[in-house]
Amino acid sequence: MSKVNVIKFLDKYLGRLICLILSFFRIFYSKKEIEINKILIIQLWGIGESILTLPAISGLRKKFPKANIDILLTDRNKDVYYNNKDINKQISLKLNPFSIKLFILKNFRKYDLVIDMEEYLNISSIISFFIGKKRIGFFHNIRSKLYTDTIKFNDHQHNSQTFADLLKPIKLNYKVKNLIKLNYSQKDKKFINNLLKNKINKNDFIVGIAPGAAESARSRMWPLKNYIQLSNELIKKYKNIKIIFIGNNKEKCLIEDIIKKINEKSKIINFAGKTTLRQLFYLTEKLNLMVSNDAGAMHIAAAQSTKTIGLFGPNLPIRFGPLNNKSFSIYKGEICKYSPCINVHKGQVPECFYQEKDYQKCMKNIKVEDVLKLVKF
Repeated sequence: MSKVNVIKFLDKYLGRLICLILSFFRIFYSKKEIEINKILIIQLWGIGESILTLPAISGLRKKFPKANIDILLTDRNKDVYYNNKDINKQISLKLNPFSIKLFILKNFRKYDLVIDMEEYLNISSIISFFIGKKRIGFFHNIRSKLYTDTIKFNDHQHNSQTFADLLKPIKLNYKVKNLIKLNYSQKDKKFINNLLKNKINKNDFIVGIAPGAAESARSRMWPLKNYIQLSNELIKKYKNIKIIFIGNNKEKCLIEDIIKKINEKSKIINFAGKTTLRQLFYLTEKLNLMVSNDAGAMHIAAAQSTKTIGLFGPNLPIRFGPLNNKSFSIYKGEICKYSPCINVHKGQVPECFYQEKDYQKCMKNIKVEDVLKLVKF
């Protein structure tokens, strides 16, 4: 069992039990209005979801321009909040019992307001319970009993707006219009420019392809043969094209398998495992187009105002589509009786329910031609 699965297992069963016990003590906490000077945001997990919290945090800063706003996160997603002007301090937490207990003891009742932006993790509500006087979270599961104010999770709108809805109990009806640009350092910029030196020309049309996905629900990935065909078709159609493959260390083999079957390799640049997350923020700005599964790279591109084509099957674009006015989502999951099988707010991130020939039925229904129609320059 992977570390991620162990964390989820413990959170689901042990965390649920702790929430149940603590729920009996919530009667001792008052819901009276308090002056809000110290605020904590909690977002512990995914890269994509962390990006979608940024508009809500921007709205929060506008509401409380002089407040101290901290964010509790992990090493996994901390770069999303790098140099963010709306945040005073990042607090990185290791998801083990000792670190969590130590954080709670150091910060007991320290914050006037805690906004828990985790959709289903129990541990975030437990932390909120001990360190926040006023606590806002989503209204589902036993974890909701630990908040002073709750908001119903609306799974019929974009998740960035759902995060912003958590501001309603503090009388802020904030409407999300666009994502917030992700920051990087001059050192990150220099690294990428050196990496691209002599690889691209001024007039090249640069397409990024991110064929991977996080360790959960790998069935979100468009079949590799489609990425091969797409690359070959793009190279055949556009003479001045360069395709940059993007992925982490775990996706290097996957991307190498794709590149082996691309005809004109002089048009291909393989950056799998070669960049940090912040370096990827800058690299994405240099792209003319990003093609991605429903994963973090798609949201990075949308945040950096890059035209993006997001591919969906197990999840819905209305919830997690690339949010900018240049971007498109392709969804053909209506042929699958299980779609959407991914419901993050319910903790449902399964692998495909079909096996053998119908495996990834929804993603296989997206054709290469569907993507090519949206590639224009």
